[in-house]
Amino acid sequence: MADLVLLTPRAADNASAFEVLPGLALLPHRVSVLGPDPALLLSRPGCQLVLVDALHDLVQGRSTLRTLAAMGLDLPVVAVVGEGALAVVDEQWPMDDLVLVGAAPAEVAARLRLALARGARAGAPPPADQPEVEEPETIRVADIVVDEASWTVRAGGRVLDLTFKEFELLRYLVSHPGRVLTRHQLLQHVWGSDYYGGTRTVDVHVRRLRAKLGPERETLIGTIRGVGYRFSGPRGAQR
Repeated sequence: MADLVLLTPRAADNASAFEVLPGLALLPHRVSVLGPDPALLLSRPGCQLVLVDALHDLVQGRSTLRTLAAMGLDLPVVAVVGEGALAVVDEQWPMDDLVLVGAAPAEVAARLRLALARGARAGAPPPADQPEVEEPETIRVADIVVDEASWTVRAGGRVLDLTFKEFELLRYLVSHPGRVLTRHQLLQHVWGSDYYGGTRTVDVHVRRLRAKLGPERETLIGTIRGVGYRFSGPRGAQR
């Protein structure tokens, strides 16, 4: 049994949880229902998993997921969606899993169990013989500043409007200035080893990044013909 929190634009009462995901009714988990603002989670320190209601407003659901990712709460996040959403869910939806509104209790239980297990592994302390490494919060190369804590990128002081994968791709490039990275490397590190799309995905996202960086900075991401890409900058990124 786990403590779950449902973020939903519906009325914040327990009945809403079973309206959003009826399969929860037969499971032993404790569910608290809050409004759609992720900041409300700060008042629920015992939360073990977050459910996001994206049934009737996909734009708000995706926005909630992106805010949760930016907050860095280290909690597994599962979105509840209708079948129609499966056509639009993509890498811009940062979440651990999704579940359909009509999923049977056994499927809901399995998805929550796996998400909770992944969250537990991610939050586990390192072995005693391995010192804990604190992740950098800010990376600076030239006038590009990647703030991992707030999930934002500034170029010349201007905040760029990036999707989740655009942010991840630029962060990885900026973290390795001057190094040639193959398309396969970028695909594996940004999209993951279980991504089935081709390397063309990398080219499309690099083109979008260049456009958002603007003509004065688009050349910072150089193309190495037949190989991949290289971010121009000092040898060592400042963290």
